[in-house]
Amino acid sequence: MRVAVISDVHSNRVALDAVFADLPPVDAIVCAGDVVGYNPWPAECVAAVREREIPTVMGNHDRATASETPFRFNSMAAAGVEHARAALDDDALAWLAALPDNRTALGGRVKLVHGHPDDPDRYTYPAEFSPEMLGEEAVLVMGHTHVQGHEVFADGIVMNPGSVGQPRDGDPRAAYALVDIDDRTVEERRVEYDVDAVADAVREAGLPDRIGERLYEGR
Repeated sequence: MRVAVISDVHSNRVALDAVFADLPPVDAIVCAGDVVGYNPWPAECVAAVREREIPTVMGNHDRATASETPFRFNSMAAAGVEHARAALDDDALAWLAALPDNRTALGGRVKLVHGHPDDPDRYTYPAEFSPEMLGEEAVLVMGHTHVQGHEVFADGIVMNPGSVGQPRDGDPRAAYALVDIDDRTVEERRVEYDVDAVADAVREAGLPDRIGERLYEGR
């Protein structure tokens, strides 16, 4: 079974469209959370995920947009949350609010979390991946750090596909991954997209300029 794995879309419709256009034939798509936040298109990104019926978990920006969260946000993140709250209708907000913190998908073969299996808000970088994080599932997918990486262990795969909409690993291209559950292989992929268009839209939406500027840096 070949699965496309995405995470941390963060309302970047241009990057998400580029990822979908780049996708080879797959059996399924899964998402490790934070569909909204930061960028100008929360409604379009929520609609794109829902239309494709992509199994998704709740990220910290999703939670903050739909309800309350103890997570501390900087000014850019807070502005993105407020923009998303204003842009989403009640149905989209209810969909975000109903997302689970963790879930299994594809017949129990994949587990999705946002930060860490024990804490949805914990940043877990690839250097910290370990076989002890695995449960009964063949693949554990995490997001939150916006840093792409994976490890293949005897009992399964631990992976982060990176961020579609706001990479933070020094590569500004949109990130996602392909995992073949049967062959136990992961292909990390990057896709060029029109960062200029996103930066312009950030300014037009009245969001902090730095949200768009950092996209050029992959930070």
